[in-house]
Amino acid sequence: MSRTKELGALWAAVGLAIGLSVFLSDTSAFTPAVAEESPPANAEAPKPAATRPPAFVSAAELIEIGRPERLALRSGVALILDEYDGIPLYERNVDQPRPIASLTKLMTAMVLLDARLPMDEPIEITRDDRDRLRGSGSRLRFGTVLTRRDALHAALAASDNRAAAALARTYPGGTGAMIDAMNAKARALGMAHSRFADSSGLHSGNVSTAADLARLATAVERYPLIAELSTTPTFQLTDLRTGRPVGFVNTNRLVRSDRWDIALSKTGYTSDAGNCLVMRAQIADRPLTIVLLNSWGKLSKYGDSSRIRDWLLKTQQAAAKHRRTLASAS
Repeated sequence: MSRTKELGALWAAVGLAIGLSVFLSDTSAFTPAVAEESPPANAEAPKPAATRPPAFVSAAELIEIGRPERLALRSGVALILDEYDGIPLYERNVDQPRPIASLTKLMTAMVLLDARLPMDEPIEITRDDRDRLRGSGSRLRFGTVLTRRDALHAALAASDNRAAAALARTYPGGTGAMIDAMNAKARALGMAHSRFADSSGLHSGNVSTAADLARLATAVERYPLIAELSTTPTFQLTDLRTGRPVGFVNTNRLVRSDRWDIALSKTGYTSDAGNCLVMRAQIADRPLTIVLLNSWGKLSKYGDSSRIRDWLLKTQQAAAKHRRTLASAS
């Protein structure tokens, strides 16, 4: 079986597994021991497959006409998944396990919401939340008190490491229990090559593959709060102890661009992982999941995203022209 067909079957299996999970959560008479088997309180049922536009261009046509293998992407690992047909348009080293830096925070958010904790509960940023591994900074001072929802917002959109650490520390059973839940969730989603070592992504033991991260992005569709918080361009949180406002800017500059329609976003960087990006975006009315890992240039992930966007727009135009030519010749 070709690699494209094989991954297409995997994405179909992921969709079936998610649908089965929802069925069980609606009909089962018991509560599973592991929270990932039932959706969080704010989760929506999986959405039906995206409705194809009248002049639909299939993924197979895009591949044949656009020849995506000629895309000059600068990321060491890359996957472009067509969500209409459920098959990849482009693959580079998609099964290569790599450190994923702050992309880890997507899994942190999922298991946090699975636990159904009160999101308006205040949690304090303490010295226990400081970055002991890499010495990264934070806009959240020690002693700052935020709601759990605001801490999640800072962790997702601004990739704040203290916020992610505080979410793990205040998780039932503490940080160790959250890490266990993250790894259990990965197994439940079929992320066979993924391992998690902390809630922030600072530890080099947080590893995954592009194929696994695409599974994760598909599963996140059941968590509308993650999509909402991760794509906020700029926002301000309030320290509940002092009333001090704290401003943040999304680490993905593409969410601040009118040229992009982004439904999910997470960036990451460590010296081990390079620059990383996971996005679900609508380009030319076509939903895509884009995974870019090990982009060593600071702006490479944005350049690659733009190259993908331009390629898709040009290829869809070429496909439409090809159809008109065939129609006129018939």
